[in-house]
Amino acid sequence: MADSLNVALVGYGYVGRVFHAPLISHTAGLRLHTVVSSDADKVLAALPGAHVAADPATAFADDAIDLVVIAAPNAVHAPLAIAALETGRHVIVDKPFTTTLEEARRVVAAAQRADRIASVFQNRRWDADFLALRALIDEGALGDLVELHSHFDRFRPQVPDRWRERAGAGAGLWFDLGPHLVDQALQLFGMPDAIQADIAAQRADAVVDDFFHVVLRYGRLRVVLHAGALVAANGPRFAAHGTGGSFVKHGLDPQEAALREGIAPGAPGWGHDRQPGILTTIVDDAPVSRTFEGPRGDYRACYAAMRDAILGRGEAPVTATQALDVMRVLEAGLESAAGGRAIAPG
Repeated sequence: MADSLNVALVGYGYVGRVFHAPLISHTAGLRLHTVVSSDADKVLAALPGAHVAADPATAFADDAIDLVVIAAPNAVHAPLAIAALETGRHVIVDKPFTTTLEEARRVVAAAQRADRIASVFQNRRWDADFLALRALIDEGALGDLVELHSHFDRFRPQVPDRWRERAGAGAGLWFDLGPHLVDQALQLFGMPDAIQADIAAQRADAVVDDFFHVVLRYGRLRVVLHAGALVAANGPRFAAHGTGGSFVKHGLDPQEAALREGIAPGAPGWGHDRQPGILTTIVDDAPVSRTFEGPRGDYRACYAAMRDAILGRGEAPVTATQALDVMRVLEAGLESAAGGRAIAPG
């Protein structure tokens, strides 16, 4: 296999067009070869050198393709991933991996049978603010962490007409933003002892959940994952408190906004957080605060890791075990919210 890998992108809606296509195109060693879309004119206007396939099976059957990226609606993640794997392609699926844990297990089993890699696009492992938080925890700057709040709030009072807002498998905010926040928590602390979830629809016209407040329990540590669609005055993105101090971070990683504006990944200033967090520690019994700026974010690292894993140079960006663990927590959250009780993820 050549060091330059050909990629087929399934889906050219918002996620495929804004995130995946530019990130693939600007990751060394990857070539966006084929886009699966029913709108060839739209694809070719933006990507004149790409092949356009009208259906996934055509792309999967092309022996020129090394890696398939699935950016289609959540309900078809599992069948598309399995079909691609069965034709010998490696696969990376936009989050969530699948809509159920059982589906996820079937995808993993298909990857094992095909001796191929199935991974998940968990790009927010490479958010600048998350990297800063992780660095502080790893170096012990916060002491023993006892409380972490991870919020991803928005103000979207009108319910848009899109598949994520319609009743069906994998719809709603818990399966949209929940995979990001859950994955980040598992990266930092592993599987929780228990999960207590409140998941609800708050907007008048909402038919699927647009709010969640989830508490992950780790001994005395509490990790709060929260998102809502009716938050006009956003609080901190992260607030971490420990025996050695606190870290509070407002604002979002800048990469999504840059991608929406059409800025090429890797352009000058890429991934630089212009609103770094504040680290407060206690010195001589008095609080001392300073700006803490961690590493720059770079979503291309997810694709670079997938490239290297395919070429035998490292581990997948999200391993099968990690993908299954996120699905366990997502399902436990649904069970907890339905029963009004804490659940130990199975």
